[in-house]
Amino acid sequence: MFSKDIIEGYRSIFSTASIADACDQIIGETTFLPFEIKNRINEKKIVGPAVTILEDIAEENLPPQHALDAIDESEEGSVIVISGCAALETVAVWGGLMTAGAVANKHEGAVLNGGLRDLAEIRRDYDFPVYAKTVSPGTTLGRFKTVSSNKPVTIGEVTIYPGDLIIGDIDGVVCVPKDKVLDVLEVAKSIDDRELEQARLIIQSGSLREGLAKYGRI
Repeated sequence: MFSKDIIEGYRSIFSTASIADACDQIIGETTFLPFEIKNRINEKKIVGPAVTILEDIAEENLPPQHALDAIDESEEGSVIVISGCAALETVAVWGGLMTAGAVANKHEGAVLNGGLRDLAEIRRDYDFPVYAKTVSPGTTLGRFKTVSSNKPVTIGEVTIYPGDLIIGDIDGVVCVPKDKVLDVLEVAKSIDDRELEQARLIIQSGSLREGLAKYGRI
């Protein structure tokens, strides 16, 4: 969906902080996910289009079929995003076998508004980036089911649509609406450049105030 230049452009941005600030300027609403959602496996950055999965409460012993299908059927480089009700944080919506499928299909990463398990296996065998709200040994089977794929899902204040660009790093996760990726990228690059100049001035001058006065950024 996105060109290699766009993906690599976002990958070159120093931090998701610059992207979040650019979204504040252009979109004017929160685009970063709650702070609890962090990379539980490594410090790898992810950049890729969202493939969305919605889960809901269930009493039947059902596999997460929409998620399993999405892992096999989505384009290479996708970010699998799973969300649903608040109780998802009590169980693992992703684990070692789903990671194996994602690696086999060359996906970029996973973002979970819920729990993750099999951390030791994922770190040892795959080193695959998974951003998750919690860690839990519990299964969704008999508790939750997947009810849809590639429909909008909400995480915190952010509604994620299929194909939106997901960027994650050690600062957190940002969702850039697919129709704003070029505008946000341009502004984020400018923020990166100006902040680097500002930091150099602060070091050279020995004054934080001088850097703030010239660039007006904090």
